[in-house]
Amino acid sequence: MNAGDCTGDCSEDSGCGAILKIIRPREKDLGGFSVRRLLPVAGQQMVGPWIFFDHMGPAFFPAGSGINVRPHPHINLATVTYLFEGEILHRDSLGSLQPIVPGDINLMVAGRGIVHSERERPEVTAVDHQLHGLQLWLVLPEADEETEPAFYHYPAANIPALDVEGVPVRVIMGSAYGKTSPVKQFAPTLYIEASLKAGQQLVLPQAPERALYIAAGAVKARDTKLNQYEMAVLDADTVVTIEAVSDSRLALIGGEAMARRYIEWNFVSSRRERIEQAKTNWQQGNFPKVPGDEDEFIPLP
Repeated sequence: MNAGDCTGDCSEDSGCGAILKIIRPREKDLGGFSVRRLLPVAGQQMVGPWIFFDHMGPAFFPAGSGINVRPHPHINLATVTYLFEGEILHRDSLGSLQPIVPGDINLMVAGRGIVHSERERPEVTAVDHQLHGLQLWLVLPEADEETEPAFYHYPAANIPALDVEGVPVRVIMGSAYGKTSPVKQFAPTLYIEASLKAGQQLVLPQAPERALYIAAGAVKARDTKLNQYEMAVLDADTVVTIEAVSDSRLALIGGEAMARRYIEWNFVSSRRERIEQAKTNWQQGNFPKVPGDEDEFIPLP
């Protein structure tokens, strides 16, 4: 996988013991569509149950073009899509057909196996447009890896939003600041978004494992400056107050620590043999088709 580079130069001696590691992304141009990958990376496969973290865009598409991800499979994980701008049309082998727009949450539970595609509606591709957002994967606890596949859509209005001393915060998954998200969890999980004006401060919620991503702007955590597109893995037991150096947009992810997983292509599992089985099943056409998107697929690399 195109995992990001990371540095471990933050130590107690440097006065930033709250920060265990700073991860910097590896950027890949997919033909006008930029993806920055933060997780997994050497030395940091997961943060809590989060095993995959991509920041996509912002990407500009002229009329007649757009995102066009053909059907592909997943097992033993759940995907989360969250957009800042634009729209994606989700289809999957359960028959789901759901446009996702900024602020919504799409949670797709792969379980024993699911296939999905990510495209755009003709009304979107007919005009110039942009796409910008985050795509994340969660590992499922071992007891839930082979659960029945499922799809959950949560409109933006259903996601708790609050003001924390002047800072707008959304609790996307889990609980923070006295609010609990309705988004389904399989293990204790945390995901919040916050937007700070320059000079504003925010005390970050704690979790058994957690990491702060700077989607836009820059912040300071104690004496350490965190720049746009950097992720800081934070100490679980330290109270961390951040201050925005400039107008900033942040994502904090975390949750219960999970056992290491095997990961290959779109497959994640606690068992290597399960991934080999999934690879064979995909090659042999044994995964279900996506209704309305049956003619194309992404071959196994």
